[in-house]
Order: sequence, then structure tokens, then C-alpha cells
Amino acid sequence: MRFILGMVVVLVWAIVTRQSFRVERTEYFPLFILGILFSVQTAFMNLGQYFTTAGHTGIFITTFPLWAGVFSHFLIPSDRLSKRRVVGAMIAYMGAATVFVRSVMAGTEGIDAINPWLGDLLIMCSAVLLGLRQVYLSQLGQNISLLKMLMAQGIFGSATFLVGSLIFEPDPMRYTLVLGVSLFYQGVIIAGFAFLAQTWLLSNYLPSRVTLISLSSPITTAILAWLILGEAIGPELWAGAVLVIIGSYVAQRQ
Repeated sequence: MRFILGMVVVLVWAIVTRQSFRVERTEYFPLFILGILFSVQTAFMNLGQYFTTAGHTGIFITTFPLWAGVFSHFLIPSDRLSKRRVVGAMIAYMGAATVFVRSVMAGTEGIDAINPWLGDLLIMCSAVLLGLRQVYLSQLGQNISLLKMLMAQGIFGSATFLVGSLIFEPDPMRYTLVLGVSLFYQGVIIAGFAFLAQTWLLSNYLPSRVTLISLSSPITTAILAWLILGEAIGPELWAGAVLVIIGSYVAQRQ
């Protein structure tokens, strides 16, 4: 439902700006790969979020700019890794490792789900795939229109999660105000306007620079998780967040 709402926003934008919906024969396979990559990465993120806390998710998912830098080094000649970026990446990974080791030692204490360390590991896998997707979007954006890339992600995401819902979610859906607000935020704002803006940025700028925007999210996520969900903010979460932000800044700054 989230991706369907996002596609509605993209379709309205495409109609208003008179974008072409025609997909060339040579574009089918790259868009297919993009759709699969998007669906798998989002599935890892959703599953990981179920097993761990929102604060931990904010730390691990924010490592994706570093992965984008690694993939960009090998796939984009003008976006190579330097010694400074390697040092920054090591600092940021120390932050992620701090939170991960603490979650392994803590077990299920204070967390309703089964294995917080498993959730952290799944979120890290999602971050790796997200970094790869950022670079892939940047490359595709040189030859394929913004509309086609967004629609490929929306179509594959909707189809994949519809099948998953039919298999794993047999209970009927309860329509509540919270669900409506959540879908509006995740669908219209994030999957619609935010995906549109991010994909445009990746089509016009180097992916390692675009991802720099996300550096503040670990602190923001931890604070919002504390205010809204009542999650405790331990010293390891603050230490991990600060290390991830410092390392990412060192790695990505001009």
C-alpha cells in the first residue's frame, strides 16, 4: 500500500510534467535488476526492524553512504576512495560494531522481539544493498528517465510485498487512524516526494556526495524513538551514533 501511494504521487508528477511512459527494449533488464534490488533491500530492512529497536536501525542503516562509497569506487571512475575516506569508514564501522556487540551481549533484554543482534545484522545487510542501489540508480540515471526508475521500484515493491502479505499475513487488516497516518507518511511523503527528490539527486550528482545528507539520522532516530516509542538511549547508542556521524563526515567531506 505504501508503494502504491508513492506511485500515485509519481504518476501525478509525470502527468503534470508530461513525462514519457514508453520503456525501450534495452531498458527492461536494467529496470528489472533495479526492482529486484529495491525489493530485497526493503525486505531486509522491514525484517530487521521487527527484530531490533528503531534506535539500532537508525545507526546501522546510516552506514549505507559508506557502502555507496565502496561500490562507487569500483563502479564509477570519477568517484574513487582516498586514504581519508578509508579512515572515515573505519571510524564509522567502529560505531556500528559498538552497537552490534552490545546487542549481542544484551540478548533480548528490554526488547520485545526475538533476537536484537539478528535484527541488527539484517539492517546492516539492508544498508549494504541500499548503498549498492544508490550507485546503481546514479548509473541508470544517465540513460534512463527518473519516472521509469521510480515506477520500476514501485511496481516491483508492490508486487513483491503483496505476495509476501498473502503468504505471511493471513489476519484481516484493521483500518485505524494510526495506520492511515503511517501510510500517508510512508507512502505519499517518503515513497512519493522523498524518493522522487533522492532519485533526481542521484541522477545529477555523485552518489557518495548525495548520501552525505543522511549523516544526522542516527541522532534524530534515537531521539524520536525515545520520545515516541519510549526506547531507552544507552551509552553505546550515543557512542555508536557519534562515531558513525564523525566517520561518515571524514569519509565524505570535500
